[in-house]
Amino acid sequence: MPADVIALVLFGALLHASWNAVVKAGSDKQLGAALVSAGAGLSAIPFLPFMPLPAPAAWPFVAASAVLQFTYFQLVAAGYRAGDIGLVYPVMRGVAPLLVALTSSMVIGEHLSAGATLGVATICGGILTMAFESRKGGGRAILLALANAVVIATYTFVDGVGARTAGNAVSYTLWMSLLPPVLLFGWAFYSRGAQVVVPYVKREWIRGWMGGAGSIASYGLALWAMTKAPVATVAALRETSILFALLISVFILKEKASTWRYIAGALIALGGLILKLG
Repeated sequence: MPADVIALVLFGALLHASWNAVVKAGSDKQLGAALVSAGAGLSAIPFLPFMPLPAPAAWPFVAASAVLQFTYFQLVAAGYRAGDIGLVYPVMRGVAPLLVALTSSMVIGEHLSAGATLGVATICGGILTMAFESRKGGGRAILLALANAVVIATYTFVDGVGARTAGNAVSYTLWMSLLPPVLLFGWAFYSRGAQVVVPYVKREWIRGWMGGAGSIASYGLALWAMTKAPVATVAALRETSILFALLISVFILKEKASTWRYIAGALIALGGLILKLG
């Protein structure tokens, strides 16, 4: 994988870890996830007039992605309510690229080299190692994380192919970001009521906008990279976000990290190196 692609995917991973921390730190996980999604959509709007429309063949992928993203954000919120981020995040983000790697040859006809396969497996192993240190949430949190891993793998394929079909990965990303917040807030108003949703938005909109901007930038970089490199390798490299989450927790939040976290960090870094050499 070219060095410039790796660098941009890693920067996107940093942004991804940051917006997940925004959701986890919020007082209401469901509304926090919806607000981040809305922040992504609002951040996209100013750029739309300057970008070409996606090719007509890409619009079904945009619609399918919106439904999957709605499901993803709902499961993110449910998972963070049920368990610790140290358990939920590594499981859902670690299993997803493994699923993509195992099925990419069947779904989109991409075959990984031996080096790329080893790199993907090493990154996934490092991410899953993060979960060993966390027991909060137990079985329910793990089931929610595994369910979301399937959703992540599915929308990775949908958006990877959609970005290629669109003819412009940035344009696809911007248009794809508009519908999920409509679905999320529509559901929030229906299930929670305006008396709950409106005050939360007024109070937390800056946090949501910042998280959303990081979210769309992160995903846009990943989709662009998928037009330059195999989807499975990009998906795995993107999940190095858990390594950035470790660095944020230790050096910014001043949280203590167990030996498992450092072992996991070393495995993730090694996996990234293998991908570069492979």
